[in-house]
Parts: sequence; structure tokens; C-alpha cells
Amino acid sequence: MSEQTGDFLADTPAHWPVAATETPFTGAKTSVRADDVVMPDGSTARRDYQVHPGSVAILALDERDQVVVIEQYRHPVRHRLWEIPAGLLDVPGENPLHAAQRELYEEAHIKAEEWRVLVDVYTSPGGSDEAVRIFLATELSAAPGERFAAGEEEADMRHARVPVADLVRAVLAGRLHNSCLTYGVLALQAARAGDGVAALRPADAPWPARPFPA
Repeated sequence: MSEQTGDFLADTPAHWPVAATETPFTGAKTSVRADDVVMPDGSTARRDYQVHPGSVAILALDERDQVVVIEQYRHPVRHRLWEIPAGLLDVPGENPLHAAQRELYEEAHIKAEEWRVLVDVYTSPGGSDEAVRIFLATELSAAPGERFAAGEEEADMRHARVPVADLVRAVLAGRLHNSCLTYGVLALQAARAGDGVAALRPADAPWPARPFPA
């Protein structure tokens, strides 16, 4: 009966036993772990995956229904990608809203008065434990003070504001590929077509994937 109502549609925590583990690579922000996982039939299987601190991303929406986007070179895929502002959780247990506010300031020199949780995702659960929380930020204005001094790939960013409808069309046409931008604009469209943006979770909603102090 619950399957007919959709109540069963919730991911559930689980932890299969790990017979052995090692960390063959440790980088500046992420590492690679190799676990020998005990399968239900008693056999073991090696699972290699990226250990990631978690990320936040921001769909910043202005009064003209335009989204703040940035273009940035991404070396692993050899592309310049149009994205929404995003960044890592710098310290374990960091409040994701505070991290999102920091990233919006650093990458776009913008502040927002209204924040809601748009969607939470695991970006590639077969090969990474990265979890991303995407916020909807509205009532935008220029941030006070000096613009953040960007470096490396961020020094070459382009900035733009693009109507939501144009982004949706570009995603569905296969012209845009960044995951957070895709999740964000499609989730916004779904929210508008459903219960409305006002029904989205508050900015401080619990995030079991990356718990943080209340």
C-alpha cells in the first residue's frame, strides 16, 4: 500500500561490513580509499572511491528571473563549463549555509537576503562519497567591500546572468553539462510546477549526508 502512495521513496542509511581498507592516495582536499566490502553472499569485492569533504552550490536568482552563472575551465573534462557558484565545505561540520554565503561572495561578489534548500544530491555515488547541497538564493544585491582576489582557474572566470528558461533549454539540448547547474535549474522548474518555491526546505534544514551543528 505504501508503494502506491510513494511513501517508500526515501534513501535509507546502510553499512555493509568492510573486511579491509587502505588509502592509496591522499591529496590536498580529497583522497582515494580502497575497501574490501563483504557482500550479502559472504564474498568480498574491492570498491575504490574518492573521499570528498562535500560541497555547496548556489542558484542565485535575481528579480528578472535570471540566474547568476560563471564560466570556468575544468581540467579533468578539458572544457570551459558554465556553472553556478559552488565550493567545498572547508572544515568538517561546517555549516553549509555559511559556506554557500562565502562562495557566492567569493565567486560572484553578491549577497542574498533569502535562502532555501533547493536539492541535495550525491554526485557520483558509485565512485565518490561527495554530497552537494544546492541552495536557492534570492533578493540579490552587490556584496560590500572589495571583490575577492581570485586565483588559478578562478582568475579566468566569466560572469553572466541568464534567464531560467534559457538555461533549461540549453541543458535539455545538451549544450550545458555542469551537474550543479543542471540539478539546480531543473529542480527550480519542478518546484514551480509543484508545490511552489515557498514549500522548499528552509536554509538550515538537516543534512544527514554532512551533519552540522544546529
